[in-house]
Amino acid sequence: MKKTLISAILATNFIFGCTSSKQQILVEYSHQKMITPNSVSVFTTAKNTDLRLSNTGSYSFEKSKQATEGNVSIFINPDKQYQTLLGIGGAITDASSEVFYQLSKDKQEELMNAYYGEDGIDYTLLRTSIHSSDFGSESYTYIEEGDKELKTFNIDHDRKTKLPMIKEAMKRADKSIQFYASPWSPPAFMKGKKDMLKGGKLQPEFYQSWANYYVKFIEAYEKEGIPVWGVTIQNEPMAVQTWESCVYTAEEERDFLKNYLGPTFEKEGLSDKNIVVWDHNRDLIVNRANTIFGDPEAAKYAWGIGFHWYENWTGSEPMFDNLSKVKENFPSKNLLFTEGCNEGFDDQKYYYWPNAERYGRSMVNDFNRGTAGWTDWNILLDQNGGPNHVGNFCFAPIHADLNKNELIYTPSYFYLGHFSKFIRPGAVRVSTAVSYDFLEATSFINKDGRLVTVVLNTSDEAYDYTIYVKGQSTKLSIPARGIQTLVYGKK
Repeated sequence: MKKTLISAILATNFIFGCTSSKQQILVEYSHQKMITPNSVSVFTTAKNTDLRLSNTGSYSFEKSKQATEGNVSIFINPDKQYQTLLGIGGAITDASSEVFYQLSKDKQEELMNAYYGEDGIDYTLLRTSIHSSDFGSESYTYIEEGDKELKTFNIDHDRKTKLPMIKEAMKRADKSIQFYASPWSPPAFMKGKKDMLKGGKLQPEFYQSWANYYVKFIEAYEKEGIPVWGVTIQNEPMAVQTWESCVYTAEEERDFLKNYLGPTFEKEGLSDKNIVVWDHNRDLIVNRANTIFGDPEAAKYAWGIGFHWYENWTGSEPMFDNLSKVKENFPSKNLLFTEGCNEGFDDQKYYYWPNAERYGRSMVNDFNRGTAGWTDWNILLDQNGGPNHVGNFCFAPIHADLNKNELIYTPSYFYLGHFSKFIRPGAVRVSTAVSYDFLEATSFINKDGRLVTVVLNTSDEAYDYTIYVKGQSTKLSIPARGIQTLVYGKK
C-alpha cells in the first residue's frame, strides 16, 4: 500500500497527544451493483493507540454459518438500497481562511492535502457563508448600508482570503465536489435594526431585495469560476444569537421561498440551483418540513432540508429519529447535515475522544436515517478556537498554532476521514443491522462496486464481531473506543 499523507503524518509528524508541522449528483434512489467480496481490508482509529486511519489487515470471507445470539453480528444486505450520497466535507469560513494565510506555504500545502488530496481524507462538500458569520474577525456585507437596489454589491471582502482559499480547495478536490452557501443575516437595514447581530426579522418590504441578493452572490462566485450547487435560506432561523442571526417562523420561511426566492431563481435562470430549507437542529425539523414541504407551491422549489446537531443545548440526546419522520413524510425530499462542531474551545481538549465520537455517532445515525450529505463546520481554526468576532470559540478537526506554525490534528479529523475517504459521491446506502447495541454501523456501495462499512465502538471494551454479507462471513475485532472502515473486494 502506498504511503499516504495520513500515514506520513503518523510516521513523521504525529504522535498521539502532540502536534505536527440540477447540475448535481442525484440523491434520489439509484441502484448500485456490488462486486462479489472475497476479502475485506480494515482501517482503524482508536483511543490510547497510535492507530489513525491505519490499515490493520485484510481478511478473507468464508461461507457463513448460522449467526448465534451469543456472538456480535453485523448483517449487510446490499440488495436493499436507499439514498445516494451527495458528499462529505466542511466549511471554509472567513476564520478558516484568515488562519490559513497566516501559515507558511508548506503548512498551507499540508492543510490542503489533508482535506482535499487523495492521500488525505478527500472532502467532496464545501460550504461557506454569504457575507459574514460569527467565525471571522469582523461583521460585513456585500453592499453599502441602505442599498435596497444592490447597486453597490461586490464581493471584494471575500477576495482577501476566503475566495482564494475556496478556489485552492476546489482546484485540488475531486471533480465531484459540490459548493453551497448560507446567510447568517440579511444586512441590518433589511431587518429594521442597527446591526445584523442578535436576531431580528427580515422586513416584508425587503423580501424581493433579499432574494435578489442570493442571485448576486451566485453570479459573482460563478464569475470567479466557482460553480454553486445551491444555497440554504437561513442559518439557524429559530435562534436569536449574539452573532449574525435572523428569525423566520416556518410559515415565514415557506412564504419567502414560495413567493420570492424560488420564483426569483426561476426568473433569473437559476432553477438548476438547489435550495435547502431549515438549516437548524433536528429538534424542530419535522415541524419545518411539514409546513414547507406540505405546501406544494413551496415544496416544488426545495431540494431538501438541512440540519445541525446542537439540540443538546436543551439537555436532549440527539434527535436522530426526527430525520426518519421527515423521510417517511416526504420521501422525495433530501436530508443534508449542514453544520456541526464541538463547542466551548479548550486547548487542553484537542485530543478529547468524545469530541471525535460525537462525529462518528452522528454520521452513522444520520446516514442510517436517510441523510444524503454531511458537512462539518470550520475546517481550520487557530490555537484560540477562532477567530470569532463575538467570542464564540469552538473546535475544528484541525487547528493551527500560529505561534509555532504547526498543525494540530484532532481525533475528529480521523473519524471524519473514516467516512469521507472511503464513501464517495454517488455511493448508495445499503441495509445494515447490528445484533448488539454497543456497536453501530452503516454501509454504502460505491459506484465502482466496492462495499464500505463503517463500524463504531464507543464503549471501553474491545469486541470481536462477525460480518455477514451475501451468504459469506468473516470475523473481525474492533478496539475499545474505536472506529473502523471495512472495504470489500478489489477495486
